Amino acid sequence: MDTKRVLTLYDQDRKQVRLFDKRREETSHLVRHISPNGEGLILYSNLKSTNVEEVIREQIVHFENTGCDFRWLVYQHDTPADLKDRLLAHGLEVEEPSAIVVLDIERASPVLLKPAAYDVRRIDDPRRVDDVMAIRSQAWPGNYSSKAQTLARRLINAPRSLSLHVAYMEGRPVSTAQVSFYEQGQFASLVGAVTLPRYRGRGLFTALVATLVQEARKRGKRFLDSDANQMSRPILERLGFQWLTEVHGCEWRIKRALPSGQMGHNTPRTG
Repeated sequence: MDTKRVLTLYDQDRKQVRLFDKRREETSHLVRHISPNGEGLILYSNLKSTNVEEVIREQIVHFENTGCDFRWLVYQHDTPADLKDRLLAHGLEVEEPSAIVVLDIERASPVLLKPAAYDVRRIDDPRRVDDVMAIRSQAWPGNYSSKAQTLARRLINAPRSLSLHVAYMEGRPVSTAQVSFYEQGQFASLVGAVTLPRYRGRGLFTALVATLVQEARKRGKRFLDSDANQMSRPILERLGFQWLTEVHGCEWRIKRALPSGQMGHNTPRTG
C-alpha cells in the first residue's frame, strides 16, 4: 500500500465527511461537527504556527459560550507538529494514542471474501439494537442508552449510512461490529467490533469483518479503516489491514457550577 497516497485520500475524506445526526460547520482552518445536544467534534484541521493559538482559543470560547463540551481529534501528521501539546497547554485532556489501520479492499485476502462460517445477522430492526448493546455492555461496562437510541434513529432515518451485524452462538448474541458508510469519498469505517471474552479465539471476529468487507466492496468503497485498540489491531493486521497513522482524542469539558466549597475543573469524558 502506498501509505502517502492513501493518507492524502484519507485526509480528503475526513475533511468532507458528513456524520449522521451532526451539523457540519466548516471554517477556513477546520471542520467541526455539532451533535443535537451541542457537543462538538473537530475531525479535521489545517493550522500553522502563526494561527494555531488563536484558533484554539476561538474553539474554547465558542463551546464555553454554548455551554457544551468538545472533542478534538489530532492525527500524527496534523500541523503544526506540536498541536497536541498546545491543546494540552490550553487545558484539554489528551488520551493515549490509537492506531488507524486501513484495508485496501481491492487487495483483500481470500479469507475475507468467503461466506461467513457462523450465524452472522444484519441488524435492520431498531428493536434488535438491544442485542448489540448487550454485547458491548458486557465487554465494556458503561451506560449505553444514548448510543442505543442513536443507532435506532440511524437505522430508521439513514439506514444506508450503517451496516450493523451480530454473530450468534446457540441463539445468543456474542460478537458485533459495524461499518459507517458516507455519501462521498473512498473510505468506510469499521467501528464497535467486540466479542464476549468466553467466545474469543473461534473466528467470530474474522467472520464479522469478512461480512462487512464484502458489503463495502459491493458498495464501491476502496478502503476500510478502523480505529484499532491493542486487542483488535493484531487481528486486523493479520487480515491485511495496514498501519496508516495515529490519533489522539483531546477532550474539553466546560467548567460547570458545583456545590459551594467544590472546585470546577475539566475532566476526561467517561463511558
